[in-house]
Amino acid sequence: MSERHRVIEAMTRRDRTRFLPEHARRSAGLDYPISIGHGQTNSQPSTVADMMVLLDVRPGHHVLDVGSGSGWSTAILGDLVGPTGTVTGTEIVPQLVERARSVLAEESMPWVTIHDADPEGLGWPELAPYDRILVSAEAARLPMALVDQLAVGGIMVIPVAGTMLRIVRRTDGPQVTEHGLYRFVPLIGS
Repeated sequence: MSERHRVIEAMTRRDRTRFLPEHARRSAGLDYPISIGHGQTNSQPSTVADMMVLLDVRPGHHVLDVGSGSGWSTAILGDLVGPTGTVTGTEIVPQLVERARSVLAEESMPWVTIHDADPEGLGWPELAPYDRILVSAEAARLPMALVDQLAVGGIMVIPVAGTMLRIVRRTDGPQVTEHGLYRFVPLIGS
């Protein structure tokens, strides 16, 4: 099974509609970012799929989801890592954290958690190193604080200055490749 097929199956199992506010649910099937309030969006499905394919998440991985928003990407990651893995989501908007926690509780994935993000820092260093880091907010420059939370050989996917980057942490520094132009809400703390 191709990586894209695995990702699309996980996205289908974790129905986007459930993670959207009531007023936005009628738009869930559209391939567009959808406002979830507080200046945040639920990313468009094709972008989520592209990022997840680049991330190459496997069962048992320890994953960090920065800017988890509605919790949809966090649930998809939880599906991909399965019960032998862990997913730690962080979100800066407390109201979105509470809503995402509520929906995730109904998804029955105890290996997935969402935390209130520290506005002065990035990620969740307490549980580092991570095998994979997904960042769903745009940084002005590559945040080394997140690179430092990757395990050697780990992968991070992050939009930086309008370009999707795939970072592989090597012992001699990060290996960076570019994967197209994307627009996201700004990453706070970067």
